[in-house]
Amino acid sequence: MNTDLSLNEIQQKVDNWIKAYGVRYFGELTNMVLLTEEVGELARIVARTYGEQSFKESDKDKNLSDEMADILWVLVCLANQTGVNLTEAFQQNLQKKTNRDATRHLENDKLK
Repeated sequence: MNTDLSLNEIQQKVDNWIKAYGVRYFGELTNMVLLTEEVGELARIVARTYGEQSFKESDKDKNLSDEMADILWVLVCLANQTGVNLTEAFQQNLQKKTNRDATRHLENDKLK
């Protein structure tokens, strides 16, 4: 299994899977709700792993990396169905952050 996939390759793999097994993409609103649900599941694991809450029996089979992958999956579905190229979007976003925050974090005393 190739573990070094580009975002473009990931988008293509998800699209191929949807066409082969998923029948069609869920609607954008449904996928937005599913994305929110998946983020909540990740938050639950993080809260119990790194926070003060203890795991419930029903939480013990949950996996941090699997929940992150679920989030990526739904995000890629949303990107595919709305025509967003995640590679281009990420590169533009990184440039925006670099321009905006070139010295902001370096000068933040809270981070020193």
